[in-house]
Amino acid sequence: MPTPKIVLFYAFAPLADPEALRLWQRDLCAALHLRGRILISPHGINGTLGGDLPAVKTWLRSFRSYAPFRDADVKWSEGTAVDADGYSADFPKLSVKVRDEIVSFGAPGELRVDEHGVVGGGARLSPDALHDLVAERGDEVVFFDGRNALEAGIGRFRGAVVPDAETTRDFVGLLDSGAYDDLKGRPVVTYCTGGIRCEVLSSLMTARGFGEVYQLEGGIVRYGERFGDDGLWDGSLYVFDGRGSVDFSDHAAVIGVCAGCGAATNRTANCPDPSCRRQDVVCADCVAVPCREHAAAV
Repeated sequence: MPTPKIVLFYAFAPLADPEALRLWQRDLCAALHLRGRILISPHGINGTLGGDLPAVKTWLRSFRSYAPFRDADVKWSEGTAVDADGYSADFPKLSVKVRDEIVSFGAPGELRVDEHGVVGGGARLSPDALHDLVAERGDEVVFFDGRNALEAGIGRFRGAVVPDAETTRDFVGLLDSGAYDDLKGRPVVTYCTGGIRCEVLSSLMTARGFGEVYQLEGGIVRYGERFGDDGLWDGSLYVFDGRGSVDFSDHAAVIGVCAGCGAATNRTANCPDPSCRRQDVVCADCVAVPCREHAAAV
């Protein structure tokens, strides 16, 4: 039987010809029956792919053969299923695109990369080093969620600051507004799903006068691999594929609150009305109910 696998990966490096890389990745993934999403920019590459294990391994060998991607951060997880041809059930199609940014903060002119990655980002903390920092500095440490508020709604680090952001593009405006200036004298640990958003976010914060900024290396994924639900993390991890969310153990806390009825849940779903693009934290009983904003409008 095919073995379903998903890889989450990124690399920051100056890329002279993103379009040529797009064609290479498109053709390689198509030949291997891989599905998922890849974004390429002059600053690097970011993507997630799913398929049968041997095909994903073949892709990874080819991917790492390109020098700027040799040390790319690649994380593995279990997929839901693959069909007889090796196509992943977790992704509807393959999409490989060139964009100005591989993470859409809306500030491509601010990002600087060299052969070592992002220039001016926060200091990297492994999961163990994070625990050491918290043990040493205690409540002085601030966890700063680099994802959108929906993702944080079903899982986050205990006591984290969760910006009121619907998309990554909201962060620059929130930082420039001065809303978090009170954190500039404290150790701030940025975190996100796999680490890529905090590569950029931590550099934006450093450039705006945050004096002690860290980034959780490998993101929540690596932290979960190390400590599961027996550390500083509470809840489920939102993922951008057909799985919706993943848990790190069989005793994951359920911290989401259904927008419809207030019940505890780790589910998210799109508003069922086709004219509404909002997504909410909702329980199984409320999944077919239009979101509050849409219901109020009609």
